[in-house]
Amino acid sequence: MNKIRLIINNDVKTKKSEKQKFFIKKELQCILNLYAKMVSNGSWKDYSFSTGTKEVSFDVYQRASEKPVLRITKNLKPNYFNEKYFIKDKDGKVIKKSESLNFLIERTIWNRFKLIK
Repeated sequence: MNKIRLIINNDVKTKKSEKQKFFIKKELQCILNLYAKMVSNGSWKDYSFSTGTKEVSFDVYQRASEKPVLRITKNLKPNYFNEKYFIKDKDGKVIKKSESLNFLIERTIWNRFKLIK
């Protein structure tokens, strides 16, 4: 019978040096709560995630289309403290930015963003 070895990688440096490459659980919960609210009032229809080397975004669609009409973006490499989270329109223009996702979502008046049909 072969010998079985258990190897555990407890290298703390590796875990701390790795950057978050996606939304963490609290961020995702906050975004999905907003999504559920907007779907229930009929404003948003579909969503997707897109990832890149510099950012991760939650893309909102009015219906099946090529481009999202709104994006909630997490900047993985911010230059300034208040550029961690963005709300972008369909052209990629930054509508609002903040250092806190909860603050960004709570302080945004979502009814103001009428999605063009």
